[in-house]
Amino acid sequence: MNIKLKVWRQKSAKEKGKFVKYTLENASPEMSFLEMLDALNTKLILQGDDPVAFEHDCREGICGCCSLYINGRPHGPGEKTTTCELHMRSFKEGKTIVIEPWRSRGFPVLKDLIVDRHAFDKILIAGGFISNEAGTAQDANSILIRKDKADEAFDSAVCIGCAACVAACKNASAMLFVSAKVSQFALLQQGKVEAKQRVQAMVRKMDELGFGNCTNTYACEAECPKGISVTNIARMNREFFGARIGTQKS
Repeated sequence: MNIKLKVWRQKSAKEKGKFVKYTLENASPEMSFLEMLDALNTKLILQGDDPVAFEHDCREGICGCCSLYINGRPHGPGEKTTTCELHMRSFKEGKTIVIEPWRSRGFPVLKDLIVDRHAFDKILIAGGFISNEAGTAQDANSILIRKDKADEAFDSAVCIGCAACVAACKNASAMLFVSAKVSQFALLQQGKVEAKQRVQAMVRKMDELGFGNCTNTYACEAECPKGISVTNIARMNREFFGARIGTQKS
C-alpha cells in the first residue's frame, strides 16, 4: 500500500501546531496502525527529520495509551477497537488519513499526538480507595454478591481510560469514564462505605478540570472501544444526587 498521511505536528504545549503531509510507500495491509507510524518514523529519521511523537505501551488494547483521532473518529473506523488494534487493511489505498491528538481542555497537547492524561488520574485519586477489608480471595460461591451485579461491576471496570468518550463528545464530557469508575464500586458491597464521598469528590474534580456536561448524544458509548454503557451515567447521577440529599439532611 502507498499511504498518504496528514499528521498534526506541534513541537511543544506552548507552540502552535499544524498539519503536515507525508507519504509512506509499500506499507503492508497487515500492519497495525502503530506499526505504520513506526515505519513512518523510521523513514523520517533516515531522512534526518524529527519523528512523530505518539504514545503506546501494551499494543494489545489494554492500556489506552494509543488513543488517536483518525479521520474524524476516536481510534479510527473500527468498532470497539483501540488504535493499536486497528490495521491498515481498514483503509483504502490512495485516500489521505488524517491523524490528530485528542481535542479537549482537559487533555492539552504536549507534543505532536501526545496529550497530558493526568486529568483522569486526578479524578481517580479524588475518588480514593475502599477501606472495607476485602481479605484474601474467597471461593466464588461464598461471596454474597448477586451474579448480575458482579457482571455489571466487571463490565464497568473494563474501562481502560483511553478518553475516546471525551474525544467523541461535542461537550468534551468525561462522564462515561467517571461513571464507569463510580459504578465498579457502587455495585459492590465493598464500595458502599465511601460511596457518598467518592461520587461527590470525583464529579467535583471532573468539573474542576474543565470537562463538559453530558447532553445524551450517546457518542461516547458508540466510540468506546470497550463498549461501556451510558446506563453508568444514569447510575452515577443517582449516586451523586442521593449523596447530596443525604449530606444536606445530615
